[in-house]
Amino acid sequence: MRNATYGTALTLMLGWFLWIGQPVLLPVLAAVISVYVLLTAAESMQDLPIVGRLPAWARRTMILIVFAFAVVLLFILVINNLAQVAAALPRYETNLEMLVTRSASLLRIEDEPTWENVRSVTLDQVDFRSWVAPALLSLRGFGVTLFLVVLYASFFIAERGVMARKVVIAMGGEEAGSRAISLLSRINERIGQYLFVKTVLNVILGAISFAIMVLLGIEFALFWAVLIAFLNYIPYIGSLIGVIFPVLLSLAQFGTLGMAGVVAVSLTLAQVFVGAYLEPRMMGRAFNLSPFVVLLALAFWSTLWGLPGALLAVPMTASLVLVLAEIQTTRPIAVLLSASGKV
Repeated sequence: MRNATYGTALTLMLGWFLWIGQPVLLPVLAAVISVYVLLTAAESMQDLPIVGRLPAWARRTMILIVFAFAVVLLFILVINNLAQVAAALPRYETNLEMLVTRSASLLRIEDEPTWENVRSVTLDQVDFRSWVAPALLSLRGFGVTLFLVVLYASFFIAERGVMARKVVIAMGGEEAGSRAISLLSRINERIGQYLFVKTVLNVILGAISFAIMVLLGIEFALFWAVLIAFLNYIPYIGSLIGVIFPVLLSLAQFGTLGMAGVVAVSLTLAQVFVGAYLEPRMMGRAFNLSPFVVLLALAFWSTLWGLPGALLAVPMTASLVLVLAEIQTTRPIAVLLSASGKV
């Protein structure tokens, strides 16, 4: 009874700590995940003809600079697309009005509903001006988080070289330190491989989606492709959300249900190709979570941290399972959390 009470209290305290510490913990965890991806990418550069001859620190520095540049471009992309969407809203409104009018004509209800009636009970009820200040604050917070992620990732990579010596000192001897370093190396290798391959898959999905949207003439194709790539970190619902946004935009842009259907089918096929064909072949045994564990992780982290928590939920949970699998005493827990029992 006492152990159950202590366990419940510890769980509540940990949940409160995670919730109250979101502003600090979120960029730190995002930076840790980024470092795994960056270090694995730097090691993969050894196979390149010229870059592979560079020393390890030079490859890490190069990949870190590319990462920082990509983060800056991401922030600029978000700002520019928000401004362009605001400028295109009147045109989208006209297209939606024409769509409603045509649909009403086909259904022989020209008088009801009209766009004015629909708008009076929907958009006119929303005070968009009241959203401006929160949106600007959210955008500023997004920029600060991106900056902290790059900053923390830089320090993590810089201190990686002295970590082995710290572990040896902390373990109190060369023998115990060597065993700990070997265990950490196996854990880091599996986590890095999983996160790197998952990121590569998301980039492939984003590139395919971008090509499809450019061919179909969808506006802001690059922004939607980046959004689809990020949302693919969220299993099950991430793919659905990633398709819905471009479909809704195509409905407002072209004002036809047929074009929206073409966009929906094309992007869904891209999702199926990457998720059902490429992912099982590239991921191997690195991703082996029970569907229930995935849903539970999504519910837990999205409740705590919202959308950022949903994006980080599966990478963090999969990394935790890999850690548990490499430690003999916690391996049974990893088996229970896995989908097939093989970890």
